[in-house]
Amino acid sequence: MISFLKKNIDLASFTTLSVGGPARYFTQASSENIVLGAIDFARREELPVFVLGGGSNLLVSDAGFPGLVLQVVIRRSSITKSTKSDGSVKVRAGAGLDWDPLVAKCVERNLAGIECLSGVPGWVGATPVQNVGAYGQEVGQVISWVRAYDRQSALVVELSRAECAFTYRSSVFNTSERDRFIVLEVEYELDPGGAPTVDYPDLERFFARKTGTPSLGEVREAVREIRASKAMLLVDGDPDCRSAGSFFKNPIVSEEQYSEIENTARRRDLLGTGESLPRFPAPGDGVKVPAAWLIERSGFGKGHSRGSVGLSSKHTLALINRGGATAAQFLGLAGEIVDRIEEVFGLRLRAELAFVGFPSEVRDRFGADGPAGC
Repeated sequence: MISFLKKNIDLASFTTLSVGGPARYFTQASSENIVLGAIDFARREELPVFVLGGGSNLLVSDAGFPGLVLQVVIRRSSITKSTKSDGSVKVRAGAGLDWDPLVAKCVERNLAGIECLSGVPGWVGATPVQNVGAYGQEVGQVISWVRAYDRQSALVVELSRAECAFTYRSSVFNTSERDRFIVLEVEYELDPGGAPTVDYPDLERFFARKTGTPSLGEVREAVREIRASKAMLLVDGDPDCRSAGSFFKNPIVSEEQYSEIENTARRRDLLGTGESLPRFPAPGDGVKVPAAWLIERSGFGKGHSRGSVGLSSKHTLALINRGGATAAQFLGLAGEIVDRIEEVFGLRLRAELAFVGFPSEVRDRFGADGPAGC
């Protein structure tokens, strides 16, 4: 066996949920050459491949993964001036670089564009895959290109922002070309001295009593404080943080569907007098409905538990491991939530995190991403 490959490595310790069985083969690739060597091995052995990042946005099956788990730990980074006339700055980062320290570094240098993504767990390589977004910003707005290994052509390529096809929580990497590309490096184009983004409701409320425009640093700290209040910031010793972040995506519906959902809520006395169904703008003519609101109004309150799995006591979008939980238990509670919301509102929630090592029927039920061939 190739020297950089290990066998039967437990995956639970590589995830924030602390759940999951062993990988048949596992490697940490600190260079592009190791990535290519690992993929060549998997091709020869006809093994499925899963690319693991920081482990903060996935649920691993209790059976583990039957192929090769490849963790790209390329951690180089640079900050240089762009050749464009707009004065922008290029920030290049390897896929294995921890995301939040990179955001902190950019904020310290007064580079605007990702300050609202402070506190998001995980690594750089995951950011383009799901078009990571929070509090009014998405990485798809500032990514200029993604360097990746193309398993179809067996070449290292660079995909432009347009070629990445970013939409809400998705990209070419997890939709039309899922499992084709392995992210190696990402370049972001940021605005030196630019104004921070503070037009998201949570941030508007946070700064409502303060005068003047907040600095990038103040926005970063505000975002981290808000995330911490919702158990969406990883803090050692906080049981509510043993999650994969938001388990479900916020549904995007048409105006007609929004009205139907709101009318259903009124008929079921799930809206108070003068209360409206919360909504946020979405690309095109869509309306984004908060999944957390749907979950709570369908009967699952903060802290709801089902054995060793429960909802965070701070935010109903986070399913947490209360200790010794299994993937099957997570599927059980998530399934209850999905079924109840469909029964109450006629709307089916889709998972935001990736499902690893599960059969296709499980992933299809939750609308979840995951590596092919599992």
